[in-house]
Formats: sequence, structure tokens, C-alpha cells
Amino acid sequence: MQDQTPLSPDQAALITLSLPDEAATTALAQAAAGVASTGDVILLDGPVGAGKSHFARAFIRAVTSPTEEVPSPTFTLVQVYESTCEIWHLDLYRVADLSELEELGLMDAMSEAICLIEWPGRLGPLTPSRAMHVALTPVQDATGESRIARIHLTGGGWERMAATLTSHESQPE
Repeated sequence: MQDQTPLSPDQAALITLSLPDEAATTALAQAAAGVASTGDVILLDGPVGAGKSHFARAFIRAVTSPTEEVPSPTFTLVQVYESTCEIWHLDLYRVADLSELEELGLMDAMSEAICLIEWPGRLGPLTPSRAMHVALTPVQDATGESRIARIHLTGGGWERMAATLTSHESQPE
């Protein structure tokens, strides 16, 4: 079963999906990558081990190469990849001051690239009003790989993404 609120006049939608294993998380990221475009900001939230980096790697490999090396940007803060547009993968876990993000050029990247941002709570006032918020929550089960994805699309221009994600094959139980 899939929960969804349709796009409202302010273009916000909430989609909830059950992801029973890593393959389902990969498939969700690939589906999102297939319709993402310049200026899309994807905020990946959840506890350590929830699948944020897995989602980001699958997304990046879907738009670059299946064999692309995608190291975690935990210590470098950002890794940039080339595709039809730049893809910025940021891990903000170690960010101490928002000026670090401004110095990196994040504000420009959010309009000129696709940004995948782990630990988005650290953005504070820099959080964009138009974003795809993906909250991943691990589910206790025998496999240890299950999670729930709660996707909140805010701001305008998410119609294609909403349609793609709501038709996604990974249906909750």
C-alpha cells in the first residue's frame, strides 16, 4: 500500500514507500535520477545507517556510470560529478559553520546543478523552499535492510517527479 497526498496548489506532495531491501532503495534512487534536472535539490535525512549514502550512490551511478566510484563526502564535504549537468553530493554531518557551505558555492550549485544533500538539518536558513525531502527510516525486520521512505516535495515543478515516484514499483505492505 502506498500513501500519497496529491500536489496541492502550492505544489507540495507527500509520498510514503516501503523499501524492503537495498535493491528497492536503489530502484527508487534510479527512478528519481531518471527525471531529476538542473536545480533539483534532494535532501536525504535519517539516522546513521538509514540508507542516505546508498540512495545517493545509486542516484549518481544512474546518471553517470554503473561503475562510477562514489566515495562518501563525509570528510571532503562535497563530491562533484559530471553528467548532463553537474551533480553535487554533500554530506553535512561535519559542518560546523554555514559559511563553509557558502564558500563551497552551494547556493549557486542549488540552482545550477542537481544537489544530493545528506544531513540537511545542518543547512538551517540555507534550506531551499523548493526541494525533495527524502526521510529514510530503518524498519526492524529479519533482513535488517528494510526502510520506509517518506518523500515530501515542496515548491513548484515536481509534477514529473511525483508521477514517477507514485508509480514506483516498491509498494509498502
